[in-house]
This record gives sequence, C-alpha cells and structure tokens, in this order.
Amino acid sequence: MCNLSCDYCYVYFAADQSWRGRPAAMSLGTMGRTADRIAEHVREYRLPEVRIILHGGEPLLVGRTHLGELLTLIAERLDPVVKVRCSMQSNGILLDEEFLELLRRHRVGVSVSLDGSPAAHDRHRRFANGRPSHARVAAALRLLNSPRHRELFRGLLCTVDLANDPVDTYEALLDFGAPRVDFLLPHGTWERPPPGLEHRETPPARPPVGGSPDGPTPYARWLIAAFDRWFDAPRKETGVRMFEEAMSGVLGGPVHTEGLGLAPADLVVVEADGTIEHSDSLKVVGAGAPETGLDVFRHSFSEALATETMRRRQAGLSGLGPVCRDCALAPVCGGGLYAHRHHPTTGFATPSVYCFDLAAFIAHVRHRVHVALAHLTPTSSEPGPERPSALP
Repeated sequence: MCNLSCDYCYVYFAADQSWRGRPAAMSLGTMGRTADRIAEHVREYRLPEVRIILHGGEPLLVGRTHLGELLTLIAERLDPVVKVRCSMQSNGILLDEEFLELLRRHRVGVSVSLDGSPAAHDRHRRFANGRPSHARVAAALRLLNSPRHRELFRGLLCTVDLANDPVDTYEALLDFGAPRVDFLLPHGTWERPPPGLEHRETPPARPPVGGSPDGPTPYARWLIAAFDRWFDAPRKETGVRMFEEAMSGVLGGPVHTEGLGLAPADLVVVEADGTIEHSDSLKVVGAGAPETGLDVFRHSFSEALATETMRRRQAGLSGLGPVCRDCALAPVCGGGLYAHRHHPTTGFATPSVYCFDLAAFIAHVRHRVHVALAHLTPTSSEPGPERPSALP
C-alpha cells in the first residue's frame, strides 16, 4: 500500500500486478517466520551481518504500533544471532517526530525518495488526487536532518527524468544535506523502453566502442552533466553512489551496487504474505517475473539461492549474454540492472536497454578520473593543481 500515486512506480503500475492479491501489511506471524529463516541462513553460512530493508509501497503506513511490534520482533529473533543493519525506504510523507523516535530506538536508518526541485519532484510524485507532495517531503527531510535525528539519515533516492535539468536537480538535492544520493534510471525493458529510448527496438549485436555509435545517449548526457558538477566541486558535498561505484570500477576496484558491476546478487524480497521473490524491479518485465515459487513458511533462503535466476546473477561475467561478455566495460557496467536487460526473444542474455548510455557515461568517468590522476602526479618541482574533491 502507498499514499502516493507515482506514475513511474514499478510496484503498482508495472506489468506484474501481484500486489492486488496480497495483504497490505506483513503480519507478526509472517515477520516472525521471516526472521527465523534469516537466523537459519546466518547459521548455515556463518554470516557476520545481515541487511534488512523495510520497503513498500510506503512502510510507514502500517502505523507506529505495528511497526514497533515488527521491529521488536526482528530484534528479539536476530540480535542474539547476528549483527543486523536495518533501514527503510520511505516517501517521507508520514515521517514525523514520533516515527523518528521509534526508528531511533530500533536503530533504523532512513532513505527518502526526492526527485529534485518542487517542479521536478511533483511532475511524477503526486497523491492519487493529483496534489503535489514536495512540500510534505521537504518538511520531513528538514526534521530528519535536524541534529536530533541526523544519525538516522542515510540518503536520498532520485529517479532521473530527462525533462529535469541535471545540475539543478543535483543542487536541489544538496539543499537537504543528505550524506548520500542515489540516482536511479527509470525502469524499462527492450519491450517497454524507458522514456526517451522508445526508438531502441534492437539490442546491440556487438559491444559499444566509446559510447554510442548507433544513436543518441540522453541518459548519459544527463548523468555526465550531474557527474561533472559533483566531481568538479571544490569540496565533497555529498556521496553519489552511482558515481563513486563507477569511479571505483574504472580504477580496477570493486563495484557493489545492483545496477553496476559483477558482484554476486545477494538480495531477495519477502512480500507481505511471506512469498520469496527476486528483485522487485523485475515487476516491469511481466506478470510473475519476480516469482521463485518459494515462501518463508515452507522454504529456506538457501533454496532461493539455488534458483536459476539467482545462480545466473551470482555467476559474474559468465552469467551475462555474449555481447556483454565480450565488452571491455563489463567489469564496471556488469550488464546494467538485471531487469533492464530483458528482451521478449532473448530473455536476460541481452545488453541493457541503457547499454549505450552506460557505455558513454563510464567512458566519460574513466576519462575524467585518469586526467585528474595525471594532474596529481608532479612532473616538475612546481606544485600541481588542487585535486578534485571526489578523488581520495
């Protein structure tokens, strides 16, 4: 359930409509069984830590009493077994002093969705009656960023909209003092391309070289403008996950984000009825696309790991299609988000619908980083220029 009606939502407006047959909130019984399955998995694999993300819809709609009971149950079942890092993704509408006190007691971090300026945000993120939501979200963020609650603030999630100026969007997000920003590409597949890529009907037959030889790259242009504004700032203003991960990748380091890199997938979704599913972004692919056939009452998370989809997503380079395996950018790109690769004929063995955009963006990041590093290496007794804020 959600109290906004965002037109790009992949839960309520995507091809998979399974939410209609599920309860609006997870019961304590289902939460208890989920916690027991997590503890079972921790013991089996001797995990030192687990991450639990409360997600929706809007998780605060369950109310303070039920949310407190759920969090207490998680602590009772899991704190004796493993270190738990618990966080929440919220639209911020209901985030008030009482909720924040509850989240503080249970050490739950909070990320909030915000698409930039009032005009940018309210283009898509509105109430069902059409009313804008930016003012309510902004008030919640000011409270979240106050000295009393700042430690709970994990970051902002911003969906890229080509209609919004990238620099203005980034600077609007800076106004709320977020420790980190996540830029998210709007979901789409080859069958249902994202806005601005409707002309892309045929996946590339060979790896892109130096960006896109076959057409425009509007999302790359957007991301590059935002990246340059962030990278060239005289001091580090905030972290930007996509930018930092891409920089790590072009320098030969690890890439640990679902939309980039070759790190094994380590996420499953437990729906309100206890169903175990793959990443919920797969809802944009088609009805039933996220399904595993498993649930927490009858199955372990090890069984979820054994599904064909999860095995492919944990196989690194060999889990990609032939075009991606032959691409020099694969260690950084990782084929893009799994859902974005889907094609009605070739399935997920296909480059991302954002293939050329990702290639152009990564090529730009690589160039900027290598030029900056060259300037950091003194060639004479003269001091070099001040290093960019984004570099260590």
